[in-house]
Amino acid sequence: MASILTNSSAMSALSTLRSIASGMESTQNAISTGMKVSKASDNAAYWSISTTMKSDNMALKAVQDALGVGAAKVDTAYAGMDAAIDVVKEIKAKYVAATEQGVDRAKVQEEITQLRDQLVSIAQSSSFNGENWLMNDLTGVTAKTVVTGFVRANDGTTEVTTSSYTLSATNVLMTDDTGGGGILDEVFGLAAMTAATTDAEVATALEEVESALTEMTSAGSQLGSLSKRIDLQDSFVSKLSDAIEQGVGRLVDADMNEESTRLKALQTQQQLAIQALSIANNDSQNILSLFR
Repeated sequence: MASILTNSSAMSALSTLRSIASGMESTQNAISTGMKVSKASDNAAYWSISTTMKSDNMALKAVQDALGVGAAKVDTAYAGMDAAIDVVKEIKAKYVAATEQGVDRAKVQEEITQLRDQLVSIAQSSSFNGENWLMNDLTGVTAKTVVTGFVRANDGTTEVTTSSYTLSATNVLMTDDTGGGGILDEVFGLAAMTAATTDAEVATALEEVESALTEMTSAGSQLGSLSKRIDLQDSFVSKLSDAIEQGVGRLVDADMNEESTRLKALQTQQQLAIQALSIANNDSQNILSLFR
């Protein structure tokens, strides 16, 4: 039935054209943003997941920064401990030399005194951002923590994980610049050698230095282990962050090859729909010819 009031063909063509226009808008948005899910209305589930994981990834980036700071603290302490061990080895060698008959022990003591001063300098300098793990008075908070991770549990709760290193008399070189209260307490407390110093006193001093060297080696090993732990965690966090970013991309990133193909198809459909609408509208004009 031909009607001048209701043009079903034109209405159908217009509806198709609107549908195509909507599809083109969605495709053009995906092409311009590079995302097939850029807002919750695109896909609520994927949008929610991607938003949460992007937030977690930002937290992981912060963890990496914190790991860098922690690594700097540990590496500073380790470098100081390693340098101090070398100096104590020199002190040990001096006491060994002092055991030889005829050696001027007072002269050897002068060298040991200089080496002790060097130990103080090393301990004082082993500070990063105001934190010194080798010269510490061991009052207040002595448990030093290093951020190592960010974890989201199955129930949605989050937690920042840390590794701790507790300062004590067995891993701090000294509590003040006199060498007291730390590993070097006994070394700094040794009486100065003179011409009157006996072989037994030298042997006792040598034992004290050896004991300090053993404790310093143990403390250095602890710091080295913590440094390795931080390095491994930093590498893991970097890989985890990349994996999360890739996972989010699979959910929300647009396939540009697919979108460009879809856009070309929609443009063709749009042209055909416009042509169909034009034909449908011309049907009404054809009715006039019946009255001529």
